[in-house]
Amino acid sequence: MFLHNRVNKKELKKRIQEESIKRITVSFYRYVIIDDPKELRDNLFKQWNSLNILGRIYVAREGINAQMSVPEENWEIFKYNLHADPKFAGIPFKIAVEDDGKSFYKLTIKVRHKIVADGLDDHAFDVTNVGNHLSAKEFNQAMEDPETIIVDMRNHYETEVGKFVGAICPDADTFREELPMVIEELKDKKDKKILMYCTGGVRCEKASAYLKHHGFKDVNQLHGGIIDYVRQIKAEGLPSKFIGKNFVFDERVGERITDDVIAQCHQCGEPCDTHVNCANDDCHLLFIQCEKCAEKMKGCCTPECMHIASLPIDEQKKIRRGRTKQDSLSVYKSRLRPNLKDIIAGAKLDS
Repeated sequence: MFLHNRVNKKELKKRIQEESIKRITVSFYRYVIIDDPKELRDNLFKQWNSLNILGRIYVAREGINAQMSVPEENWEIFKYNLHADPKFAGIPFKIAVEDDGKSFYKLTIKVRHKIVADGLDDHAFDVTNVGNHLSAKEFNQAMEDPETIIVDMRNHYETEVGKFVGAICPDADTFREELPMVIEELKDKKDKKILMYCTGGVRCEKASAYLKHHGFKDVNQLHGGIIDYVRQIKAEGLPSKFIGKNFVFDERVGERITDDVIAQCHQCGEPCDTHVNCANDDCHLLFIQCEKCAEKMKGCCTPECMHIASLPIDEQKKIRRGRTKQDSLSVYKSRLRPNLKDIIAGAKLDS
C-alpha cells in the first residue's frame, strides 16, 4: 500500500465535487510528546485512508494539528479509534461553521519539526505555562472592560475579512513574524488583561505561554478559537462579538460568521470578502476579488498574470521552465503586502 496520494489534483477535485455522501469538517490539535512521529504518521494514514477521510494533518514530536473531512457514516468509528489512543483521549473537536462537504480533496499527513511554525526555541521558556482558557461567554464578558486588550494571533489576510470588535490585528504575513510584533506593541501593557484568539486555538497555546514568559501578568485565550466560539454562542444564544468571515485553510477559504463585510476588493475597492488564488499557476497569489473584477481579470491579480494565464499551456510551461518555486515566490511575494489597487495603478479596471 502506498502511504500517500497518487492521483492528480484535477481528478481528485472532480471526485469530491461529484461525491454524494455527507461529510463533517473538523479540526483538532494536542500538544503531547510523540516518540516516533513517522510511525504515527504512517499508522494514521492507513487508518484514515481506509475510512475515506480527507484533510491536512501535521505530526511532530510536540503533538498533532489536524484539519479533516470525515464521512458522516464513519464519524463514530473515527472518534472511537482516535480517543482509544491514550495520547489523544478526550481530544476536543472543533466542527466547521459552514460545511458543504467539499473542504478537502485528498489526505495529506506530514511529519514536521513543529505542528505550528512559530520560530520559537521551546527550551527557552515553559511552553506548558499557558494563559487562562476562556469560554465564549467569559470572553464576551472580558471584552466589556474598556481596559482589556484583545489581540488577534492570525495573519493579516485572515484578519482582513473577520475579527473581534476592537482587536489589535498585527500586520504580519506569518505567525512566526507576529509573535515579536505583539511583544513589541504591548511592551508597556504587561499589567493589562490580555485576550488572545486564533482560528482553532492552537496558535494561542504557544503564544500565551510566550507572553507570560515575557512578563505579562494576566494572559487569557479563547478556548477552541473562533470555530468553537461560534458553536458556543449559537448554543447559548449569545451575541457575536466577532464580525465578518472566519478564514479557514481549506477549499472553503472562509466561513461566514456574520453578515458584515469588512474587507474590500483589492482591485476596485468595492466591499468584498471573497478570497481567491490568482488563476496564473505561476503566481497563485491569495487576494480578495469581487465577481465583477473576477470576470474582467479572468480570475487573475494583475494584467501581467491575465496575459500569462491566457497563453496556451505549452507557452505557460516555457515561461516557467527552469524557474524554481522559490524564484516564483521572489517574483510575486512583493504583491502580497501592498494593496493590489496600488499595484495595478495605470491599468485600472473600468467601473
